[in-house]
Parts: sequence; C-alpha cells; structure tokens
Amino acid sequence: MKRCMFIDDSSVIRKVAKRILGGPDMLVIEAASGFDAIEMCAADMPDIIIVDGALPDMQAVDVIRRVRAMASPVQPQILISLVEVEVAAIMKAKRAGAQGYLLKPFNRPQLLECFRNLKIAA
Repeated sequence: MKRCMFIDDSSVIRKVAKRILGGPDMLVIEAASGFDAIEMCAADMPDIIIVDGALPDMQAVDVIRRVRAMASPVQPQILISLVEVEVAAIMKAKRAGAQGYLLKPFNRPQLLECFRNLKIAA
C-alpha cells in the first residue's frame, strides 16, 4: 500500500485529497503544518508528499529540503501545491528536490491525472 502525505493548513484541502485518493491501494496521511510533517516523515517516510506552497509555519522549499536530507530507505516523490502557476516557486521547489507541482483547488480527474503523470497508482 502506498502512503501519501498531504501537508496543507486547510483541513478542506486535506479532506478532499483524502476522499479522492484514499482506498485499498493508498493511505492518505494529513499534516497541518511543515513542522508536523517533518516529525511524521522522520518517524515513517511516506511514498508521496504534496506540500502546500504557502504554509504558515515554514516555506515549502524548507520542508522539501529537510525531507530530502533525511536518511530513509524511502525516497518520496514530492509535489508542491500552488493556487496558480508560479514559475519561480516551481523552480525553487524542483531545485530543492520536488518532482513537480499540483494546482489547487483540484478535483478528482485533475488529481488522478497528476498521479498518473508521476506513474503513481491512484
């Protein structure tokens, strides 16, 4: 079973993602802050991480860098979640170790297509 962590201060975004992705093949874990996410990743690294580009407690690139710096047998695929296409933010995230981005708000087809493009079963 794949494990996907959604890091977003919006409980609505986390719940929508959980409803879309959760099932027998995917466990969706929620984190409301960057610091919570880092603690959770240190304890048990997920396979996929979607990090909000506008977290209130730390920058998304800092979350990405800290996750990438962790010694773990699991090397997660990481996406930054943005409300609009911001080329500078996407490039910073990619330099920090992200594979791509996800626009929000998203719906079921958009989220599933994003995961298919990353070759993640959803």
